[in-house]
Amino acid sequence: MLYFGQLGYRVIAHDRRGHGRSDQTWDGNDMDTYADDLSVLLEKLDLKDAIMVGHSTGGGEVARYLGRHGTKRVAKAALISAVPPLMLKTDKNPTGAPVSVFDGLRTALAANRPQFYRDITLPFYGYNRPGAKISEGIREHWWLQGMLGGMKAHYDCIKAFSETDFTEDLKKIDIPVLVMHGDDDQIVPIVAAGPLSAKILKNATLKVYPGFPHGMPAVSYTHLDVYKRQPFRSSVFSPTRSTPNTAATRDRWSMSSRNPAPTIFTATSTSFSAMTF
Repeated sequence: MLYFGQLGYRVIAHDRRGHGRSDQTWDGNDMDTYADDLSVLLEKLDLKDAIMVGHSTGGGEVARYLGRHGTKRVAKAALISAVPPLMLKTDKNPTGAPVSVFDGLRTALAANRPQFYRDITLPFYGYNRPGAKISEGIREHWWLQGMLGGMKAHYDCIKAFSETDFTEDLKKIDIPVLVMHGDDDQIVPIVAAGPLSAKILKNATLKVYPGFPHGMPAVSYTHLDVYKRQPFRSSVFSPTRSTPNTAATRDRWSMSSRNPAPTIFTATSTSFSAMTF
């Protein structure tokens, strides 16, 4: 977010319901409601020509929003280490993960949520690989993001990100979509994710990063095209303006600027959903 803000983009972040500093709602922890919450946010801020970028579960939110609410307010999108088209193994999705994997996540979360969030940072960032340079700061930061949210929302979110089928959403998306995935993603394995989404989308560009983990924007950002080549900059956007920060989910950070291209970020299932416009 800092990077895009320094480039002059207008930057806004929001926390998904039940995550971060948003209200810890009991119900509505599903992709349809997540997408509807995003719609309220975009409508309240009257955003136009936005670029939506979703990481992990956030990629599911982006896909469901575009499939459910259309692209009238969105010019481009990016899916980074994202859960679409479907994580769960089914007869039609044989490369997905069995439900026992997600049952294990639910069991670990319910038994000891603080330890769960600490332990999962190792595969999340590839820190369990030989020779990995571990940043305890990044691990603690991710743990803090997780602990800010609510137990019920996080428990329900596992079902939302693992069992939601985004195939029909992806088919409806007609704007350009950048699909980015690391081939050593241990959280959302690439075999059932990025390349399959790119095949379904009408206008996709697929970027596969050898050896990169699920949390590649945090540990490998200096190598990513999203930072090096600034693929979201475009002269087709009209200038943004400052608007009131009122929405169903809370704004975390807002900056207005001269840059004509607004962007959006949505992040992981257990941390905040960072959105930038």
